[in-house]
Amino acid sequence: MQTQTVPGYRFEDYLAIEREAIDAKHEYVAGEVFAMTGGSYEHSLIAANITGELRQQLKGGTCSVLTSDMRIRIEAADVCAYPDVSVLCGEPVFHDARRDVLTNPTLIAEVLSPATEADDRGGKFAHYRRLPSLRHYLLIAQDQVSVDVFTRLPDGRWMLDAYDDLDAEIPLDALGVQLSVRDLYDRVLFESDDPADQPPADQP
Repeated sequence: MQTQTVPGYRFEDYLAIEREAIDAKHEYVAGEVFAMTGGSYEHSLIAANITGELRQQLKGGTCSVLTSDMRIRIEAADVCAYPDVSVLCGEPVFHDARRDVLTNPTLIAEVLSPATEADDRGGKFAHYRRLPSLRHYLLIAQDQVSVDVFTRLPDGRWMLDAYDDLDAEIPLDALGVQLSVRDLYDRVLFESDDPADQPPADQP
């Protein structure tokens, strides 16, 4: 998702306005409000693939998969964001009784775009790291096969594992599941002269 800046809000002012919005989303960063614009076909497809694969594997357990409609509040950074996908394991902790602002996700995934990649890797990740509950942060490219998985270690450090092979499996230990890179890129076509480079679509 791309963003445009509107400055000068307190969080509670932002939240009151955002809850009344019908056809727009805005992220909040320490007094600044960023209007979000729509993503590409590939962006939407990858986000749906991640959601579907996680939902299938986590069904019946204690973890829930949430779409980009769920706001995530990072109190320590004075930030509120709409990740492309998030996962909650255990009981939810909300900002208030409205139950529309979550504060304790276990996993966050963002699909990268040229306009947002630098922020997703830099400032936004710095904000997300301040969530004590967060264990995994996934960054998925939409223009090539590339998945970066940041995992919080027991001592608080973050470890990066990078995947660029369609046949790779991604372990997410905090959730007790593995994601297939091929499944994340199902039906996604890249600009390539070699059809062998394209992840094949599933047959009906």
